[in-house]
Amino acid sequence: MSVTNAVPSPVRLSAVAAPGQPEPSPALEKLYRGFEQELLVPLWTEIGDLMPQAPQSKASPHLWRWDRLLELADEAGRIVPVGRGGERRAIALANPALGGRPYATPTLWAAIQYLMPGEDAPEHRHTQHAFRFVVEGEGVWTVVNGDSIRMSRGDFLPQGGWNWHAHHNAASEPMAWIDGLDIPFSYYTESSFFEFGRDKLNEAELISPQFSRSERLWGHPGLRPVSQLESTPSSPLLAYRWVDTDRALDEQLALEEEGHAVTLSSGHAAVRYTNPTNGRDVLPTIRTEMHRVRGGAGTLARREVGSSVFQVFDGQGTVTVGEHQWQVRRGDMFVVPSWASFQAQADADQASLDLFRFSDTPIFEALHAQRVEVTQPTGSSL
Repeated sequence: MSVTNAVPSPVRLSAVAAPGQPEPSPALEKLYRGFEQELLVPLWTEIGDLMPQAPQSKASPHLWRWDRLLELADEAGRIVPVGRGGERRAIALANPALGGRPYATPTLWAAIQYLMPGEDAPEHRHTQHAFRFVVEGEGVWTVVNGDSIRMSRGDFLPQGGWNWHAHHNAASEPMAWIDGLDIPFSYYTESSFFEFGRDKLNEAELISPQFSRSERLWGHPGLRPVSQLESTPSSPLLAYRWVDTDRALDEQLALEEEGHAVTLSSGHAAVRYTNPTNGRDVLPTIRTEMHRVRGGAGTLARREVGSSVFQVFDGQGTVTVGEHQWQVRRGDMFVVPSWASFQAQADADQASLDLFRFSDTPIFEALHAQRVEVTQPTGSSL
């Protein structure tokens, strides 16, 4: 049997009169037909798309309402089993400007994952870096390389690439959380590997310790095991507890009230989850943060190279992304594309607006392509 390699269709070039373009002529048309035959494209016809004056993201700002996501996830929980093949009951956010692909942004994947009582999500591993952030419920345990880790509301659980992991719901109620991964980045760079693990965890891995092994070793602020001095690309601490995050944000705002300049702006506190072995981001390709905006306060307007996904962890307020503005409440998720301006304002009758954020910033910092612009919006009440 013979195999014929498919020849891609050439790009059709047209000689048109336009600023910066050569004058149309029979010789130019002949040159362009030669380019087409050899699958060549001259830069002078494409430079506007390839080298714009500022980033022009293929993604668009978009908001997903949490109550609707949860409703559909619950319905899927009753209809769609968890097992080999699908692997996870994870429902990805599909940015409306990305052609139906299950991508929140060109580099980031975000999904709501839902596990019914007594269910197990089977073990596997992949080179994509991932995390879980718990939005609703209690009682699911994630097992990473045999280490059982409790998952509770507000907990952040990073998952470095190529680590075995499975999930088990030991509770009597369903549980939901969000998954974040660099799947689109890994796909476009053609660097993905995936491997199935065991179908069943052993009894010892289904125990429910208060603290995982990783927390017992690494979960002590400012203290590092002397036996573990080597820097690791992903965080060895596999659970960042909400009680610690909540206290850190409260203390920032309290210090601000005492006259200390420790917040990003008036009433806006933020913390970043970091790798205790080197102080860098918890994952090589993903930055994760929690922001708290005091009731009635707001953030400065900010835009940067690279995209972000936000989830409202608690409270209510208004967020502005580019030309879009939404009233948001607990659980809602939204996308901020590259170089789109972003600002958040907490409602005055709320204690605060808490926003969980993850972004692809480490990629652009590693490439020395990161750029940030922060401004005081015209007419702002901040």
